[in-house]
Amino acid sequence: MSLPFEIDDLYQHAKVMSLHTVPGAASAVCEVRTVDRENNKYVSAIWRCPMDGSLPGRLTGGGHLDTDPRLSPDAFWVAFVSDRGDDPSQLHVMPLDGGTPRQVGHFPGGVVEARWHPGSARLFVLANVPVDPDLRGQRGPSPGERPDDAPEVAWRLPYKIDGSGYLLAREVHLFGVDLASGQSHQITDGPFDVMGFDVHPDGEHIAYSRSREGRFAHCTDLWLRDAAGAHTQLTASHATVESPVWSPDGSSIAFTGAVLEGDAEPRLWRFVVATRQALALSGDTLDVADPASVCWSADSRRIVLVEAHHGRQRIAAVDVEDASLSVIRGGDRQVAALAWNHAQFVYAVDHPAQPSEVWWCDGSGTEERQVSDFNPWWRDRTPISVEARRFDVPDGNGGTESVEGWLLRRSGAPAPAPLLDDLHGGPASYALFGYDSNVYWQVLCSAGWSVLLLNSVGSSSYGRAFCRRLSGHWGELDFPQHEAAIRQLQREGLCDARVAVSGKSYGGYLGGWATGHHTDLFKAAVVMAPVGNIETHYGTSDGGYYADPVYVGSAPRFDREVARRLSPLQSIERSRTPTLFMQGKDDERCPKCQSEELFVSHMRASDTPAELVLYPGEGHSFLASGMPQARADASRRIVDWLRRHTDEPAA
Repeated sequence: MSLPFEIDDLYQHAKVMSLHTVPGAASAVCEVRTVDRENNKYVSAIWRCPMDGSLPGRLTGGGHLDTDPRLSPDAFWVAFVSDRGDDPSQLHVMPLDGGTPRQVGHFPGGVVEARWHPGSARLFVLANVPVDPDLRGQRGPSPGERPDDAPEVAWRLPYKIDGSGYLLAREVHLFGVDLASGQSHQITDGPFDVMGFDVHPDGEHIAYSRSREGRFAHCTDLWLRDAAGAHTQLTASHATVESPVWSPDGSSIAFTGAVLEGDAEPRLWRFVVATRQALALSGDTLDVADPASVCWSADSRRIVLVEAHHGRQRIAAVDVEDASLSVIRGGDRQVAALAWNHAQFVYAVDHPAQPSEVWWCDGSGTEERQVSDFNPWWRDRTPISVEARRFDVPDGNGGTESVEGWLLRRSGAPAPAPLLDDLHGGPASYALFGYDSNVYWQVLCSAGWSVLLLNSVGSSSYGRAFCRRLSGHWGELDFPQHEAAIRQLQREGLCDARVAVSGKSYGGYLGGWATGHHTDLFKAAVVMAPVGNIETHYGTSDGGYYADPVYVGSAPRFDREVARRLSPLQSIERSRTPTLFMQGKDDERCPKCQSEELFVSHMRASDTPAELVLYPGEGHSFLASGMPQARADASRRIVDWLRRHTDEPAA
């Protein structure tokens, strides 16, 4: 007999975080993260995954965070970043066949990521470099260790970022490191951050993306360090450049990026070195789900990546000459990490009815099998059915259109059942399947609930026109589609009047907006890390000053009148829905004032139940990657609140 899912299952879940291999290698390497419940922290280990589809084997362990594994070009070494030792995370290497990891070099500010030189005798790393913010980007003596209570001077934007806090006391720069001696040398320097890089097949040229200097540093450009050590800017018309990757023939650099500031749907680009041209390789229908997945075929004629398509994530290839797209492996699921050795693929899969595991398929994508068993406990849990659905909804122009969504239910569950309408973030995103963010889905389904995941207008992966139509119309165009989908499920007898709503980030915005405009639709609401007041979000969020003008449809100007009109704060006092507000107290993406304004206004307007829960030390991603105890507490409160206010018999 199957056991119901429980909140504490999150302490058992192992998650595949990243995968890497090199052309011709017989194995890939991956990072698998687990929970150390006793110490309320995460640990991760490096695993070896044979590319023939046989079982993985663990290479590291011991209670550390071993992250970002990278296989050397000769497939002998594995480099990774680890917090073992007393210093900030440092670069370590070990043989792929096993052995004791050793630290290579020393970086006082800690290592961010590492890449190999083609000769496998050197590495390149991004590392934090402490600077004195009072110098405002000018060079000066090393500032030494900075006191925790030192003043935080802001002289450019952004000056903070969620998950890291204050930014201007450090820069991120590129270093070269000798494998044998550990000797390092700095390659970039200046008042900017290097965001990503790749090494030319000749081992001398390096393509990298870096932030701009001056007042506004949120934009990034593509740069080149040549064999003589000179640095040249390659792009200037893009607002963002991410994850540059050299073609094997050295003629081109693939990257993902956007021309407009605040554009949350990056395109795939090919920079031709000889002509200094950046060519768009994707039209309005191709969304890159994971910039880190981008890699080249051996003949430099195709780019393989994880593509977002209609709420799914699939392995696809783009021809660099005609930009034609071919699907290698698809399905009703989301590929969360990918590695390719030019002959086989290994990848991780997210799905509400499956745990995080490693999968293998051949180069054509025809043969596939699961090769890991990191989560055997899942097999003892209640089977969950995941049904792809279409809903006829209003299009906002007096007509109708069809949108997609997913309906999660316990297999064989009786109907009608209570329904949770779970609203995705973004809004330029779609319903993401990762278990870590959504522990409460499976728990509610085990208890007989259904969960609706709707990709309404504004969602990405359905083309840019569908996504951008929501700008300036938050709540006005998308929530009527949610209401129509709920009514359709009620007519079908799958749910009754026991309907609740939940959402985080933009989903929190939409939940707060909905309860103030549809006061009799929901029995309960959970509003997490919301945009509650767009006008104050513009000035308090780490990215509000360049993203919010796009979202209110007035870019590059910020229209405060539209921002006020669309804000949930303007209608929350009409809400009569019992609402639980939840927030990471150190959230810099949607700061806690966004929840506080909604909560206080809700409390003062009526005697409708409302609570606010703040999690000290947690940021915007408290539900997905916060400390395990915080995640468990938040998930438990969500389930308890929804059941307390919704589970009574339907009228």
